[in-house]
Amino acid sequence: MKPRGAGSVTNARAVPDGVDDFPTPCWATRALVRCVLPTLGLSVEGARVWEPAAGRGIMSLVLEEFGARVFASDVIDYGCTVAGKRVLDAVGSFVGEGPDVTPSRAADWIVTNPPFRLAADFFERGISEAPLVALLLRSNWAEGVDRYERIFSKHPPLAIAQFVERVPMVRGRWDPDATTATAYAWFVWLRGASVGTRMLWIPPGQRQALTYPDDRRRFAVEPEPDML
Repeated sequence: MKPRGAGSVTNARAVPDGVDDFPTPCWATRALVRCVLPTLGLSVEGARVWEPAAGRGIMSLVLEEFGARVFASDVIDYGCTVAGKRVLDAVGSFVGEGPDVTPSRAADWIVTNPPFRLAADFFERGISEAPLVALLLRSNWAEGVDRYERIFSKHPPLAIAQFVERVPMVRGRWDPDATTATAYAWFVWLRGASVGTRMLWIPPGQRQALTYPDDRRRFAVEPEPDML
């Protein structure tokens, strides 16, 4: 996959009504790669990674920092570019209705921050597409009889990596100054793994350590009037 360059992300369109669009802070993706995967003996370097809810491309661009070959898709085309190139490689549905999209080459990883209400569907397709899946989800996604019976009893995660710090997400943009009361964790699966689920903690200080000086220039976007 050709790198998208180092320019800033440019938004061309406002967020459509009803779209679950909450871009992932850069540091939260870097925490997966730097704090979680090495503990599990895993890496995205050189791997074919499919980001199927890529949105404005922030997570995809961060994964490329670590040598991942990213295929970025989303059901919505947000019209974003970086260094004059489109952020998305394809527009189409990963789950549910609408035209389907599939990369031309099989993925090693599915890594994404899926819409919460579709997260179980994203997991089920994800584990059928790639042997390794990492989903950024609210911590309470680990609860619930339905999810236990549908997913956890049959496909226990290799690890659940809980953020000690909160991961603020804002609809329609990344706001580096935002706060939140919602707790998040990375859920990581290895297809066919027979070991038990490891509970990990992403230690405090990662928001500061893994937010780079040029992130605001590259990824932060001024809100549209209807976001205010």
